[in-house]
Amino acid sequence: MLGKSSWIMLKAEVSQVLLHRAFAQSIATGEKVKAWAWADTYPVAEVRIPRINAAAIVLEGATPEALAFGPAHLTDTPRVGERGTTVIAAHRDTHFSFLRDVKIGDVVDVTRDDGLTFTYRITNTRVAEFNQSGIERHAAGHHLVLSTCWPFDALTHGTARYIVEAEMVQ
Repeated sequence: MLGKSSWIMLKAEVSQVLLHRAFAQSIATGEKVKAWAWADTYPVAEVRIPRINAAAIVLEGATPEALAFGPAHLTDTPRVGERGTTVIAAHRDTHFSFLRDVKIGDVVDVTRDDGLTFTYRITNTRVAEFNQSGIERHAAGHHLVLSTCWPFDALTHGTARYIVEAEMVQ
C-alpha cells in the first residue's frame, strides 16, 4: 500500500513537469501539445494561487486518465475567461491537496494555453454531494469553481465534494 501511494505521488509530480513543458510549447506555438505521445488530452491552462505558492497545469476533459496526471477542465463548462462558470476538478490527495489551505479573498490566476491570464477572487468554499453541487455553468458573469473530493484525509472514495467558488476580477 505504501508503494502504491508513493507511485501515485511520484507520477503526479513527474507528470506536472512534462505538462509544464507541453503547456509552454502550446503558448509559444499556438498549437495543442500533448505532454507524451500516448496522451489522450493536452494542457489548456495553469492555475496559480500566489498566497500559498500553489500551481498546477490543467488538462482538457475530466476523464479518469486525465485526472491521474493533473487537474482537468470539465468540457461541458465554459473555457477560462468566458461567460459562465468554468469548472476544474482534481484529486484531493495530489494536484488539489492545496485547496485545504485556500481562504475566502485569495487570488487565483489562471493562464490559458493562448497566453491570456485571468484573475479570480475566492468568494466561497463549501461541501456538497457530487450530484447536488449547485454549480450553474451558464451563470451570469465570469466564475471559476475548483472542485475536489471531501474530506481531504479520507482513505476511501466518497460522494462529497469540496467546492471553491471564485469570481473574475480582471
